[in-house]
Amino acid sequence: MAYQKRSRDAIAARVAQDIPEGAYVNLGIGLPTLVANHLPVDREIVLQSENGILGMGPAPTEGEEDWDLVNAGKQAVTLLSGGAYFHHADSFAMMRGGHLDICVLGAFQVSAGGDLANWHTGAPDAIPAVGGAMDLAIGAKQTFVMMEHVTKSGEPKIVEQCSYPLTGIGCVKRIYTDLATIEVRPQGLFAIDWVEGLTFEALCDLTAAPLHRQN
Repeated sequence: MAYQKRSRDAIAARVAQDIPEGAYVNLGIGLPTLVANHLPVDREIVLQSENGILGMGPAPTEGEEDWDLVNAGKQAVTLLSGGAYFHHADSFAMMRGGHLDICVLGAFQVSAGGDLANWHTGAPDAIPAVGGAMDLAIGAKQTFVMMEHVTKSGEPKIVEQCSYPLTGIGCVKRIYTDLATIEVRPQGLFAIDWVEGLTFEALCDLTAAPLHRQN
């Protein structure tokens, strides 16, 4: 049976579904920023950006951007009522001090044990871009990862052991891909859900680490 991958917005909506009421959340550069557009309207969730913003809202409509108000990825953002912006050092103190409930990051690889590699592929011509990823991955109470399930060349991004330089060890709690939602547990990786039409066996074939069904 044919299956259709989740769109970038569908992955973001799936992540947003799992963010609880009252959570303080950092959305990493790139794909994770889309989560802001899909947060449930009936939940109060406070978004933080590492360049010193607390209380971000969804992306502004085209033509309504305020380029004095941008996130860490230099994208225009909105500020909700009660939001604030402050010094970069205070933002990192918040990140490193365990004050964030969740961070949502992109990744090149995630291991079966929840190790995260997202700052450098190790390629000679690649430009390392760690930013605040290490601070976030270890400082937040939970780290969620958003990414495609495989690379453009078809190589699995969920692996038994990361081959790329690590950002954090054992820090990833959940992985959200264009094919599935996977939880990292002490017993291993557990698939919570996957796209319609994709069999569990086919999902396992696209994952380079042992995968179990949700209990």
